[in-house]
Amino acid sequence: MTRRGRAWVVGGVLVAALLILVVISSSIGQFHTNTADVIASLRRVLIEGSEPTANRVDATLWTIRFPRTILGILVGAALAVAGTVMQGLFANPLAEPSIIGVSSGASVGATIVIVFGISAVYPNALPAAAFAGAVVVTALVWMFARVGGKAVVLTLVLTGIAINAIAGAATSFLIFVGDTSSREQVIFWQMGTLSSAAWHEVVIVSIVFTAGFIGSMLILRQLDVLALGDKSAVASGVNVERLRVVAIVLVCLLTGVAVAFAGVIAFVGLIVPHALRLMVGPSHRFLVPLSALGGGLLLGIADIAARTIIPFADLPVGVFTALAGGPLFLVLLRRTLVKTGA
Repeated sequence: MTRRGRAWVVGGVLVAALLILVVISSSIGQFHTNTADVIASLRRVLIEGSEPTANRVDATLWTIRFPRTILGILVGAALAVAGTVMQGLFANPLAEPSIIGVSSGASVGATIVIVFGISAVYPNALPAAAFAGAVVVTALVWMFARVGGKAVVLTLVLTGIAINAIAGAATSFLIFVGDTSSREQVIFWQMGTLSSAAWHEVVIVSIVFTAGFIGSMLILRQLDVLALGDKSAVASGVNVERLRVVAIVLVCLLTGVAVAFAGVIAFVGLIVPHALRLMVGPSHRFLVPLSALGGGLLLGIADIAARTIIPFADLPVGVFTALAGGPLFLVLLRRTLVKTGA
């Protein structure tokens, strides 16, 4: 089978799995519902025009479960697409968005509003501060990485390591000076959670994700050429410096909005594009859309586990992405090393 054929097969499987996931995820919770209830509620509200809060089942599904399920899919998709762009930009399958300080910057912003009690007064200040922190730290990494008007991969990585360390120290200091309640809230946020999902958050994330996804689709061919090296890309007519700026902005938007509304969630941006690359090849024409589907599926499954492993408990979803992603990544990495003879 050709790579194009494999990509269509994998895409079809992922779409079908996502549809099943939505139904299953919406059926699970402390208030008992089943698949028939979910389908009937969708029919009543979307087709018959019934009020989403007309009865207890509809109210539960449309105010709690559907927003959480959709937000999880969008966040997972955003993280996976950002990871795909990062790996293409760095020409390295081990690259992920945290390299350029997005996650650490978001942590600083979120910790500030939690420790100083701002989020208790203005709930929307938390995602806003997290997103702002991600943007500021990413901008700092880009600014300090530029040498002679250019930023090469090595300086970006090294600068990212330094800025991440500084941001991590700032977060640790803020946690230290905070009270017990704020410490617990920061730690729980840093482990990732979808417990506060609401429709207005779904709308914001969907708008930013759509913009980031379209932008990523527009630079597909340039990322493919960049994999051949900077010199080959320049010889092919690619403005490498401008491409890096555009790619980093897209990664910042996608990862920033995901972290802002769901906390720090590890491994999605690393494992999903890496696994799909082994299935369908390195072409970003396939990797970007498939990563969106795969990331949404992975985080959706992790969220189901977070809600069901321990009865009447809502565990951090980031724990499950790390538990699933870590061992899977080791297997894929081992398989790659054996295949290449490294």
